[in-house]
Amino acid sequence: MRGRVPSVPRGVRHQRPGRARGGERGDFPSRTPLSRARPARPLSWTGAWADRYHPASVERVGRRQFLRMAFGGAIALAAGGTLVAALGRRAGRLRRVVRSAPAFGTTANLTVLAEDPVQGESAARAALHALREVEEALSLFLPGSEVCRLNRDGALEAAGPDLLAVLRVARRTWVASGGAFDVTVQPLYAAYAAARAAGRRPTEAEVDAARARVSSRALDVAGRAVRLAPGAAVTLNGLAQGHAADRVAAALRAHGIVHALVDTGEIGGLGRREDGRAWTAGIQHPRRADAFADLARLDGRFLSTSGDYATAFDAGFRDHHILDPRTGRSPPDAASVSVVAASGLLADALSTAAFAAGPEAGAALVAEAGAEALFILKDGRSFATPGFPRCDA
Repeated sequence: MRGRVPSVPRGVRHQRPGRARGGERGDFPSRTPLSRARPARPLSWTGAWADRYHPASVERVGRRQFLRMAFGGAIALAAGGTLVAALGRRAGRLRRVVRSAPAFGTTANLTVLAEDPVQGESAARAALHALREVEEALSLFLPGSEVCRLNRDGALEAAGPDLLAVLRVARRTWVASGGAFDVTVQPLYAAYAAARAAGRRPTEAEVDAARARVSSRALDVAGRAVRLAPGAAVTLNGLAQGHAADRVAAALRAHGIVHALVDTGEIGGLGRREDGRAWTAGIQHPRRADAFADLARLDGRFLSTSGDYATAFDAGFRDHHILDPRTGRSPPDAASVSVVAASGLLADALSTAAFAAGPEAGAALVAEAGAEALFILKDGRSFATPGFPRCDA
């Protein structure tokens, strides 16, 4: 029901916003189940918490923001609202190779650790080549990409492996989420974007007309052939960067790389940092561009965040790029959902699906997939699934 305060799923733990979180020892600030907890204060950024976790300066790069501050190194805020804790001191004989490239309308970043710099350079080149292949298949920013050609022509007779792999996951996520996640939502997004350009909100009639063109049943995949029903269109923005992170990581592993940090818009940590510690990522505060709300260990996993702040159609974040095709509106409860999962594609799909499904259904969906999530609600409260890997900076 729109506007209600959601009840909290069983089995999740209360997060008291505005306080430093526990770390690798698992010491949460509070172990009180949220269903029995007092409503938390809105996220607070004063006092010691602000002093420790509030960067002094922000560098904006497209829709990704990179924060830098001096506590053990730089911290970068990356795609969908994640920050990546910088490397510590170099240890042993590992050498760092750092590369970046434009991708999906932003900048992808790659840090490779290798004893042999030549090996590291070769691996980084292969990883960036894999990234380009994914972008050429899945990006709405490239008019010649497979997904753009599919939307323009209504059919592809010989889709490539990247598009086919992502469409398979899209179909499964659509079914698992009860229709809350749907890659054919693009006509609905276009209706909101057009209305915003005209300085207004879309009318109910416009929303209904767009919704009538949204359904994964309109997307047919048979072998390598992909077809869309007339009027349908696809966006893979809730999957593409996660899949790109997987492809990049696979390319690095194929070149013998054990330790690396991948940022394609979703964050993946392979192995360990130079100092032997786990790669650490953080989650953007949904209402403060220059702060973040929590920290998480990657431990070989991937982190994806979906937030209402990424592309908002109004100043109050009521309407934004995450749309529930079942209602035609943006989900009313969450400000952001962050998911840690075994693959970038799974994390990406789940963060979007859990946001669209709502806190209760979203938490159940994440748990069923064997992943972990942190939900930050519009009213300032937040909760995490029991195994969400919080950590100290």
